Amino acid sequence: MSQRRTKSGFIIAAAFIGPGTVSTASLAGANFGFHLVWALVFSVLATIILQDMAVRLGYATRSGMSEALRTQIANPFIRVLLSLLVVGAIGIGNAAYESGNLTGAAIGLNSIAGIGIPAWSCLLGGLAILLLWSGHYKLIETVLVMLVAIMAMVFVVTFAVSEPDWGAMAGQLFAPVASMDSITTILALIGTTIVPYNLFLHASLVAQNEQDGSQPASYYRRQSALAIGVGGLITLFIMATAMQAFYGQAEALNAGNLAKQLAPLLGDFAELFFALGMFAAGLTSAITAPLAAAYAVTGALNKPSDMRGKWFRAVWLSIILIGVGFTLSGTKPLMAIMFAQAANGLLLPVIALLLLFMMNRHSQLGLLKNHWSANVAGLAVVGLIGWLSWQKFM
Repeated sequence: MSQRRTKSGFIIAAAFIGPGTVSTASLAGANFGFHLVWALVFSVLATIILQDMAVRLGYATRSGMSEALRTQIANPFIRVLLSLLVVGAIGIGNAAYESGNLTGAAIGLNSIAGIGIPAWSCLLGGLAILLLWSGHYKLIETVLVMLVAIMAMVFVVTFAVSEPDWGAMAGQLFAPVASMDSITTILALIGTTIVPYNLFLHASLVAQNEQDGSQPASYYRRQSALAIGVGGLITLFIMATAMQAFYGQAEALNAGNLAKQLAPLLGDFAELFFALGMFAAGLTSAITAPLAAAYAVTGALNKPSDMRGKWFRAVWLSIILIGVGFTLSGTKPLMAIMFAQAANGLLLPVIALLLLFMMNRHSQLGLLKNHWSANVAGLAVVGLIGWLSWQKFM
């Protein structure tokens, strides 16, 4: 029996820590200090809850979410409608994300070697294509985990040398804010952490790696919680560094000076450290977004989810090429990211409710079926996100 040790949980952490997370966490720390840490904590806990369901679904059924949805919905009209929803929302949404992912990584590299963001975007898109085309899951997994380690090192070291004001941080931590001025940032923190396409990706990765039953479900569940927690800590360090540099200062953090936010802390080394962080964040998401889209779309269309299959390759290749095309067209990446985050914010409650439906009804779940506590936690997550969205848009 194989004794493989897959790191699928850390791939999920790599997926949600992209340029959008770096930007959102930086703005949260600069504008609100530690007053919004509660939103990050909620986001991490909610992600652990939902991803745990995706892990159990993939493990028990040996299939991804799209396949499970297709087999559990009896009504053909609803089944086709859900398939179109997955293809449109996950496929198109991830293409929009890909533009921001490639641009974020390119911004980091361009500050080190200034050959231009479009040129770097093309090179990075080519690198993502080579990695995915290889079809070697372990190679992709190793690269992503290494990049997560780089991100962690960059922001932890930055925070460590910034001489943090522990008293101010503690005071703000225990004085949470949820005002109308902060709702947009709160929703952005939630949207950049709880990513709907990661539910599809995680279930598929577990299913693909557990065809021979070499690991117990508890192995994947523990790893998932640990990896997401590590991702949340990295996001917290990003918030903290921005808080140290900008909170309460005359100069406000904005898109124009985002890459220079660490200059007051690290001097001449600030841009290099931030560039490494943006590169790692961008490249990990530039690989995982098309990978997730490929699993979701092929599953929805009842096509093989084989990494070397023509349908699988066609989907992820299209996502990367569209992302590169957006960067070359001069489309503002922030607009693309915001569009994708808004779409995901609207999609998340629907996907979460469908996941809850399957976790209570799927015949193959057995002992991995949702207990009442998991259902209450899942509904609480959906309810709070819905309430925050209502406060923002109504």
